[in-house]
Formats: sequence, structure tokens, C-alpha cells
Amino acid sequence: MAKRTIRLRVNGQAREGVAEPRKLLSDFIREDLGLTGTHVGCEHGVCGACTVLLDGEPVRSCLMFAVQVEGHELLTVEGLAPSPDQLHPIQEAFWECHGLQCGFCTPGFLLTIKAYLEEHPSPTEREVREALSGNLCRCTGYQNIVKATLRAAEMLQADATDRTTASVG
Repeated sequence: MAKRTIRLRVNGQAREGVAEPRKLLSDFIREDLGLTGTHVGCEHGVCGACTVLLDGEPVRSCLMFAVQVEGHELLTVEGLAPSPDQLHPIQEAFWECHGLQCGFCTPGFLLTIKAYLEEHPSPTEREVREALSGNLCRCTGYQNIVKATLRAAEMLQADATDRTTASVG
């Protein structure tokens, strides 16, 4: 099969790679772009470990072909933090609330949570549990992940309030 050039924005940067049309997005991200934070768990779209944001929406990168992202915007876990020395509030909340153990599932959770909180900034515990039901974790029992999500929502709301207050003052 003839390889195709794939041009897209990844974590805010213009990127380009060459791949066969049948190459999975998860493999393209890890092998061709060198971004190994995206983990591949089940290769069937069930576990959520490979979740990335495509144009702001969570997708399972193990279920998509790399050629499908041509011209789109992709966010991986490597692009979540605002800078190398500063965590994103969701990452801070995971650290603060002990929302991970082995960490394998964490990148998929972080990006799923980011997309969810952008649409639902004040979720209830029940809503968080439902929103995260498509991501599997074999270590934590989910309680601390739910706590971290609720804490992240608080932190993001406080950041938004601080920005609004600063722009008014």
C-alpha cells in the first residue's frame, strides 16, 4: 500500500508524518510522532487508555486510522500541561487526590476528564462516574479518580473566576 503524508496540529504544533492508510492513530502517535504518553491497552476501544482529543472531542486512537486525522487538531497527554514545569489543574488534582497507581490508564482518563469538564464544569459525583464509565482502571477502584475529577472541576472554576476578576480589575 502506498504511504500517505499526514499533516495535522498536535499539541498546538504543526506536525507531519508518513504512514500507510491502515496504520492506527495510536501507533502513528507513538511510533511516528514519538509521543509515547498515549497508551494502548486493549486495541478494541474498550479500555479508554488510548483516548486522545481530536478537535476537542475524546476518541479512541486504537479505533481510528492515522489518515483520518489529516488537517485536524490532536491533543495528547503530552500537550495537557501548560508548560514543562507546570501541571494542568486536572494533573494537579490527580496528584493531590492520589488518582493513580500504576498510571497506565491515566493519560486516557486525563483527556476524557478534560473534554468532560469543558462541557460540564460543575458535575456531581454521579455524573462524573457516568462520564468516566468508558475508561477502565485495574488498580484504583475509581474512588480517587472520581475525587480527583471533582477537585479538578473546583480548581478549574477557581482559575476561571480568578481570570474574570483580573480582567475586570
